[in-house]
Amino acid sequence: MNEPTLDNWEKKSEEHSKQYKYFLQKSDIKKALKQLPDLHEKAFEKIDCLQCAACCKNYSPRFKTPDIKRISKHLKMKESAFIDTYLFLDNEGDYVVKSQPCPFLGSDNFCSIYEQRPSDCSRFPYTNEDVLLKRPNITLKNASFCPAVYFVMESLIQQK
Repeated sequence: MNEPTLDNWEKKSEEHSKQYKYFLQKSDIKKALKQLPDLHEKAFEKIDCLQCAACCKNYSPRFKTPDIKRISKHLKMKESAFIDTYLFLDNEGDYVVKSQPCPFLGSDNFCSIYEQRPSDCSRFPYTNEDVLLKRPNITLKNASFCPAVYFVMESLIQQK
């Protein structure tokens, strides 16, 4: 198997989105799950999130109650002040950031609350979790802007 190349990956990801959707609907999930840790590791040997940060620039994680408690404590803010300053409730009832890019993203693409970041951030892009296979709509969206998801999906398709 040839490893996927990251040249022009955005265009290729868009062109292959139907293949990804079909794979996610029809794949042997147990077989694919076994491949994820290795593919995740290979992806991040090639991809430096600090060069990209598209997730932080264009999307928001969900801020769950434990995240809000932890981050507001870290910032020495009351939880209500943290929510009022940085978050709003989206149409799904989740707290997300009010502005893009994320207010905690620095111009150097480093996160100012990295050690306290929301669990969605620490888990993103889910390329080593069953979320990748069990939540196809999220995976398809993530493949459109995250080179790691593209790399893992291309690798899974080549190995099927």
